[in-house]
Amino acid sequence: MGSCVSIEEDPRGRVGPARSKSSSHATHSNRIAPQSPSPAGKHLPRKPSPRRSLSSASASASASASAYRSGGLLPKSNESNASAASGSGRGSCPQTPRGGGSAGGFRTPPGSGGLGSGRRGSALADKTAQANGLGAGNAMSSLREFSYQELWLATRKFGKEGKLGEGGFGSVFRGTIEEDASSGAGAGSAEGGRRKVEVAVKVLNEGGQQGETEWKTEVRYLSEVRHPNLVRLVGYCSDGHHRLLAYEYLPYGSLERFLFSRAIQPLPWAVRMKVALHAAQGLAYLHEETDRQIIYRDFKASNILLDEDFNAKLSDFGLAKDGPEGNQTHVSTRVMGTYGYAAPEYMMTGHLTAKSDVYSFGVVLLEMISGRRAMEPEFPRRQQNIVEWARPFLADPSKMLLLVDPRVGGEYSVKGAQRAAVLARKCLSKDPHTRPSMSEAVRVLASIQNLTDFASKLEQAQRLHGA
Repeated sequence: MGSCVSIEEDPRGRVGPARSKSSSHATHSNRIAPQSPSPAGKHLPRKPSPRRSLSSASASASASASAYRSGGLLPKSNESNASAASGSGRGSCPQTPRGGGSAGGFRTPPGSGGLGSGRRGSALADKTAQANGLGAGNAMSSLREFSYQELWLATRKFGKEGKLGEGGFGSVFRGTIEEDASSGAGAGSAEGGRRKVEVAVKVLNEGGQQGETEWKTEVRYLSEVRHPNLVRLVGYCSDGHHRLLAYEYLPYGSLERFLFSRAIQPLPWAVRMKVALHAAQGLAYLHEETDRQIIYRDFKASNILLDEDFNAKLSDFGLAKDGPEGNQTHVSTRVMGTYGYAAPEYMMTGHLTAKSDVYSFGVVLLEMISGRRAMEPEFPRRQQNIVEWARPFLADPSKMLLLVDPRVGGEYSVKGAQRAAVLARKCLSKDPHTRPSMSEAVRVLASIQNLTDFASKLEQAQRLHGA
């Protein structure tokens, strides 16, 4: 089986410097022919489960987040939303150069129109959707369709000062749009029945078929699903040869930066577990609470975005697939995703199931526990892959706490760390059938949100007892 894997090296060891781009995506080819996206189906939400509400996050996590905000070094505003939205590094063998396009070719806006012209009619949305192979329906009409002119103006002509990041299939810019104050689209300042809302605008590089496919996939899924732990797609642009997406703007950027950047204080344990819970809730919704299962297929730290309260949202649905139906046990597809996060059985066979996402979740949970990247190319060969490095610790309960990121000091729950490590071990089982469902993962993570048996207190008690 031929493959092409791109790994972004971290020459500084365990904790790498801040990066403006997300970790590399890898595209693998095998004997299974790539399938075209499944016909558009409805993904209307089922009755939501109370255990998956944001209120399940603990008070201790909120307190930790507040203290972290006041004392920590937070990301610059122009680095938010960039990692996941840009989809950096995806390509086919041989690897295509990163950042294959620039905003320079988009300086002259076509046509006419003004910023904030309002949501277009559902008939036009259906027409645009059909022209792009997206299918028509009420879901598409729930999105705002922008002209290229509108987003060109919203981002101040795609100027460098508003550029959030650049990836293999496009660049991302910060912008401001106007919309009805009653639309409930997120934070913004109201002005005479209208309000200004910040967005992150992804501009697809021209001429890339894979990028076009992923653009359609994102529009399709994000127009049909709604959940507090999924990034909200505000609207899209299909104007001539231009393809753009406008997402809600999340000011703190990706989890990846908070875990691995030396320019930011280490993320507190309680906040890490809050983010883990929210990410699990997002996956559980996709797997179990839509009327047709959705497999995310590219779950990783750079695709988890954070708002100013450290509420986590999954982003970048360009690789998502419909799950198996009827008597099917899996979906056969070309292997795509990110090396180090993809499940081994999927890498080897191209057989995709929801348990493939569960494995990827286990990798990210290990990253949150340990503060170590999924892949560390500069480490000795047997320590490069976080899963292989961690298995001996996960197999021995007496060694599990050795996995905890030393940068958090003793400010972590001993029972919580043990339960999180056991959950990671189950998610990373080599047999996909024995991995837990994401709703099971949610229950475990919800149970550790308010634990206060900090290791520092235990150590202090032991010292006093010894004295």
